[in-house]
Amino acid sequence: MNNKEYIERGRFAPSPTGRMHLGNVFSALLSWLSIKAQGGKWVLRIEDIDPQRSHMEYADLIMGDLEWLGLTWDEGPFYQSERGEIYEAELQKLTARGLTYPCYCTRADILATQAPHESDGRVVYKGTCRNLKPGTHSGPAAIRMRVPEEGESIVSFVDGHYGEQTVDLTTQCGDFIVRRKDGAWAYQLAVVVDDAMMGITEVVRGRDLLLSSPQQIYLAKELGFAPPRFTHLPLLCNTEGQRLSKRDRSLDMEALRSRFEAEDIIGLLAYKAGLQKSPNRVTAEELVAGFDWKKIGCEDIILVEN
Repeated sequence: MNNKEYIERGRFAPSPTGRMHLGNVFSALLSWLSIKAQGGKWVLRIEDIDPQRSHMEYADLIMGDLEWLGLTWDEGPFYQSERGEIYEAELQKLTARGLTYPCYCTRADILATQAPHESDGRVVYKGTCRNLKPGTHSGPAAIRMRVPEEGESIVSFVDGHYGEQTVDLTTQCGDFIVRRKDGAWAYQLAVVVDDAMMGITEVVRGRDLLLSSPQQIYLAKELGFAPPRFTHLPLLCNTEGQRLSKRDRSLDMEALRSRFEAEDIIGLLAYKAGLQKSPNRVTAEELVAGFDWKKIGCEDIILVEN
């Protein structure tokens, strides 16, 4: 891609495991506004690599909701379930260099090795299967990506909203899965390959995925890809401080569309984000000219239902 053809490219990549809720819409809106304010293109990718949980009817509902909200995409939809051969080819490159290994551990095995200071919910794999001799185990195995030794696995990057980030992959992430034990492709590998091959230059998503970024940067570089810029945003939370999820049915798009117009929802989210001073009705298009990340706070946003 030469400079004359260069254009910023963002993406929204929902998983079709349920109806979108207000938190998903918040991420989609800020991703769309950020790339449109740069004159770029917005790509829609359906991350349906989990065969047990992904359903086409949810993908159709997501697309219908995005169109209803005025968040139209320029390219796509692309379906990860159709891209297995591409992921396989990239995995083979890593395997040929000795950067992957089979892991036979169960989740219970991994949790049993956790130290008390890891009680915040993060699961850091301790490398139990890292140096197993071939033939030691049999049966299904996940495939893990090796990270460098402690002290050599520092990844630093500047988040577009939260600033300088430094992570030690060994102590904070551990060797991570690139293919699941059931044969399904893991999120980290699929998203890195797709972002690179779709020319994505900017990734905007919730701050709960902040720790995924250094893993993706490391993996992208090992595959010879230039990683995109990462910009994370505060989470929408319920009154108990828990981030919104598909369990919050009163805030999913089925419930919201029965009570509000699209401009009401966009206006409320723009107000909560700091993009306008009151929750006035507004279209996404009307917000593009005044969009600025500096207007958006870093603290999570408590949403009180009316």
